[in-house]
Amino acid sequence: MLQLGLNPLCVTSTTCDLSVIGRANIENLKGLGVDYVEVSPNPRIRAKPNRIGLKQVGDISWPEHVGIFTIPVCAAVQFNVPLIVWGENSQNEYGGPAAAAGNNILNRRWLEEFGGLLGLRVTDLIGQEGIEAKHLIHYTYPTDEDLARVGVTGLFLGHYLPWDGLSNTLISTANGFTSYHKSVEGSMVNYENLDNNQTGIHDYFKFLKFGFGRATDLACLHIRRGRLSRQDGLEAVRRMDGLFPWEYLGKPLAEILAPLDMTVDQFSTLCDRFTNKRLFMRDGNGGLLKDKRGNLSKINYDNH
Repeated sequence: MLQLGLNPLCVTSTTCDLSVIGRANIENLKGLGVDYVEVSPNPRIRAKPNRIGLKQVGDISWPEHVGIFTIPVCAAVQFNVPLIVWGENSQNEYGGPAAAAGNNILNRRWLEEFGGLLGLRVTDLIGQEGIEAKHLIHYTYPTDEDLARVGVTGLFLGHYLPWDGLSNTLISTANGFTSYHKSVEGSMVNYENLDNNQTGIHDYFKFLKFGFGRATDLACLHIRRGRLSRQDGLEAVRRMDGLFPWEYLGKPLAEILAPLDMTVDQFSTLCDRFTNKRLFMRDGNGGLLKDKRGNLSKINYDNH
């Protein structure tokens, strides 16, 4: 956008557990020469929807998934900016209804259907754990009247330009972006999901629910783009997918759970509750089978 002569206002909805490398990349972005606003919802309040989301719908990242789609829109209304440019349309990049894949606009309807609410509405939080309506301002989408007054339109950049995480990384690295020193835990690359220490928990619950995790997502993307054979992709998935999140970006699980007032044992109980029993085997005592690393025994990828 800078190369096109635009004057973008970059808006960041701070992650729920901002990592060290995430902060470094934010500072690098600011140094490229942009106006920048960072919104960090009250961490004491945010820990409550983290906990509620994890316990009720199996998603620790529920407040983050809401905030990344509401905070920039609120900023657009506040600063009278009519155009918001997002990255990829996740329904096109990772799979979803065919009609949604061709959509180039992010609006209220897209947020409610694909924004990660999982049936838990923002208003459902009111009254839980002392949460009041005033605590949810950053998670509330602007009114239709405010959007119409400013003329806000949110476009997916991936609808107009070929969207590819690896190619984007090469461009970003040339402009100071820092990758992780190894493959991210539970993933198979070192260049994405570097900003939030809670992401490993989010990805692991996806694996428990659906039988595949982040490594599978990435393997599929690289196979489709001809960078990886299906056999090599299967091997990578067997080694890297579905690993129990003992740490993420080097931060131990116990420390990640601490702001939620949750122990590792309590977390493990939740894992069992949200595990899809149609995809995972049980031992003779009715418990879920796990290997020595704490990973659940899983379906045979060759047959799926």
